[in-house]
Amino acid sequence: MNDTVTRTLRVLIVDDEAPARSRLRDLLGDIAATQPTEVAGLAANGVEALRLLEAAPVDVVLADIRMPVMDGVELARHLRRLPQAPAVIFTTAYDQYAVQAFELAAADYLLKPVRAERLADALGKARRHLAPADAALAALAPGVRRHFSVSERGRILLVPVEAVLYLKAEQKYVTARTVEREYLLDESLVQLEQEFGGRFLRIHRNSLVARAALQGVERAADADEEGGEGHWQVLLAGVPERLPVSRRQWAAVKQLLGL
Repeated sequence: MNDTVTRTLRVLIVDDEAPARSRLRDLLGDIAATQPTEVAGLAANGVEALRLLEAAPVDVVLADIRMPVMDGVELARHLRRLPQAPAVIFTTAYDQYAVQAFELAAADYLLKPVRAERLADALGKARRHLAPADAALAALAPGVRRHFSVSERGRILLVPVEAVLYLKAEQKYVTARTVEREYLLDESLVQLEQEFGGRFLRIHRNSLVARAALQGVERAADADEEGGEGHWQVLLAGVPERLPVSRRQWAAVKQLLGL
């Protein structure tokens, strides 16, 4: 038999219900003769799953869709940024119509209660699967993410979106600033504005600020124009930085501040 088929897959099971995790583990044992696997870990939500993956990579993630803290779709979006992204198989209690959309962003989907035959078939697809596209995952979860994922020294750091005060484009990265520190995101400012436009306001072509963090504005004289009119800068809660406001965005900033 082909080595690609017989290679043992490392599988991470992610579900907020313990009985569901146990059932999947038992089913993997039942189909081991045709789809050899090793259960690399069990997690109750996406955050736990990412912590486990820091210790050891896996080939396949079996992920429930609806979970507290971090659901399966957000988890899949973070997984896609790993250097070696595992295949994702969604498990869900959604009806057949809704489930058709999941096929766009996963190696396969499994309707609960999961059947051994379907699990075996899904693992077969996972062996040939490429990582899902961000656009497809975004279509599955029209709501915004609750975390940014940051690759740092071989680890995935989760930065709560609500903790970010501003996003600033610098060369090919975007800096996300919290009160404590800066993080580098491998995402474009345009995409972030589209996804988080309700939380962040564009104040310049290279920066977005958290609406809730905006405290006011001040006029600053331009360094190269002594005695000049200067330009406006925003004041943000919790950080000393002053970010410039472009003329194009000045009206939006004034409206938000009620000036």
